Amino acid sequence: MLILFAVLFGGILTGRLLRRRPLRALGSVITFIIWLLLFMLGTEVGGNEEVMRSLATLGVQALVLCTGALAGSIACAWLLWRSIGGRRTGATDSAVPAPPAFAALRGSLVIVAFFAAGAIFGIAGWIPATAASSPVSTYMLYGLMFSVGVSLGHDATLVERIRSLDRRMALLPICTVVGTLAGAALASPLLHTVPPADAMAVGAGFGYYSLSSIFISELRSVELGTVALLCNVLRELFTLLAAPWVAGRFGPLAAISSGGATTFDTTLPILTRVAGPQYAVVAIFHGCVTDFSVPFLVTFFCSI
Repeated sequence: MLILFAVLFGGILTGRLLRRRPLRALGSVITFIIWLLLFMLGTEVGGNEEVMRSLATLGVQALVLCTGALAGSIACAWLLWRSIGGRRTGATDSAVPAPPAFAALRGSLVIVAFFAAGAIFGIAGWIPATAASSPVSTYMLYGLMFSVGVSLGHDATLVERIRSLDRRMALLPICTVVGTLAGAALASPLLHTVPPADAMAVGAGFGYYSLSSIFISELRSVELGTVALLCNVLRELFTLLAAPWVAGRFGPLAAISSGGATTFDTTLPILTRVAGPQYAVVAIFHGCVTDFSVPFLVTFFCSI
C-alpha cells in the first residue's frame, strides 16, 4: 500500500509540474490500463478450474450475497449523503458531466468484453491464471495510479473543491462497513447453507477478492472461499459498470461506497470521473480504511 501511495503522490506532483501543458491523451491512457487490468482479472477467474466447476451453484450464492452487501452499503451511504444536505452542498455541480446514455452503455459493454475475453483466454489456457498476480499486472496497477495522480495534480481547481467538502464524509467507511455487513447478514436466510456469520465474512472482503478468499478458504472452506472470490469480483465489476447510475440516483458517496476497498486503486478513475475530482480524496481515504479492515473483520467472522 505504501508503494501505491508513493506512486499516486508522484503522479500528483508530476501533474502539478505539467499544469501549463494540455494532457488530452491522459484519459485514454487511464481507460486503456483499466481494460488491461480487467482482462487480467478475467484470466484469473477463467483459469481457476475450481471456480469454473462450481460456478453454477456457488455463483448464485455469490450473487445473492453481493446484492445484499451492495444494497446495504449504498443505502447507508445515501443516508449519509442526505444527512449532509445532498445536492444542496453544491459538490456535485462540479463533477464531470455524465456522458450520453449510449456512450455510457458502450463503455460498460467494452469493460464486460475485456473481462469476458480474459476469462475465455484463462479457460482455454492461452494465458496462465497466475499472470494476473504477476509483476506485469502490478506494474500496470502502478501505471494506473500514477496516471490518476497526474490527472488530479493537473486540475488547478482541485484544492479549492476539496476544501468545500463536508468533513462528515469521513464517516463514509463506517457506513460502508455497517451497510455491507447488515446487507450480507439479511441476505443469508435466502441461502440455507450459508449462516449469517459466513455471509458477513464474505461481505467483509469489500471487493478485496484475493485476500478475503484466501483467508476464508483457510479458516472456513474452499467452497466459501470461492463464493467470496466471486462475490467480491462481482462487487468490483458492479462499481465499474454501474457507478454512473449509482452516483446519479443515490449520490456520489453511494458510488464510492459500492466500490469498497477498491476505491483506492482499480475503481478510483471511474469514481473520479463520475463523482468529480474533488471526491478522489474521499475515495482514497475510504478505500484505505476498508482495505485495512478486511483481514480483521474476515478473521473475526470466520472465528464465530
